[in-house]
Amino acid sequence: MANLKEIRNRISSVSSTMQITSAMKMVSAAKLKKAQDAFTAMRPYSNKLTEILQSLSSSIDSDNKYAQKRDVKKVLIVSITSNRGLCGGFNSNIFKKSTELANSIYNDSDVSFVAIGKKGNDFLQKSFNVESNHIDIFDNLNMENVSLIAESLMEMFINEDFDKIDIVYNKFKNAATQVVVSEQFLPISDVEDNSNNNSDYIFEPSKKEIIEELIPKSLKNQLFKAIRDSWASEHGARMTAMHKATDNATELRDQLKLAYNQARQAAITNEILEIVGGAEALNN
Repeated sequence: MANLKEIRNRISSVSSTMQITSAMKMVSAAKLKKAQDAFTAMRPYSNKLTEILQSLSSSIDSDNKYAQKRDVKKVLIVSITSNRGLCGGFNSNIFKKSTELANSIYNDSDVSFVAIGKKGNDFLQKSFNVESNHIDIFDNLNMENVSLIAESLMEMFINEDFDKIDIVYNKFKNAATQVVVSEQFLPISDVEDNSNNNSDYIFEPSKKEIIEELIPKSLKNQLFKAIRDSWASEHGARMTAMHKATDNATELRDQLKLAYNQARQAAITNEILEIVGGAEALNN
């Protein structure tokens, strides 16, 4: 059995770790609330934009520069991860999905990546071609900064640098659950035709002119929504991971305290036996 000093040192170390993980859990919980509020705030705009796009779906033809379907020879995958770790399987699940797409789904195509997040950039650079990285986007996450990334993606597609662009990210379900999804960014997918809905719109100018302005806004919104989703998922995953780490540290600390008390009791018993033995020897 370890001596008392070693056990006391381990108890102190585990207690310090528990304080750190508990603090990180509280910080992530506060950031998660902020991320959820931001995500909820953009939902009405996103829903209305989708509704209008559905009403205009009949005006999207194959000649539209964002809807051109070509032979998939060059693929760009936008991989959204975090800048920091300690968030469970949040990043590793994205690595797994991105690798699966590159090596299995698009194994006959030339695959490149755009990394959003430092962890993804560090991982992808080891095995794949990374066109660009945006590790500072989470420092100031707003529509303006995300729009610049979306515009560069649209430009690469229009210039035929890539035939298809996908987005891989963690979709927020709840604080404990994140779902890895892969969405087609370009060419735009066929929009569900909701032309028979009850909405009555008067279009001015023509539907075709409106669609030319609406699609870029929709694409920027799609990317912004994916990054917002990933941001909320990251804090949910980190809060859950730190909660589990705190529970494990608490359990280990209790076990060490029990071992310490047992060792201390054994030491006291030995000392008593030695005193009794010494006293008997003097009497004899």
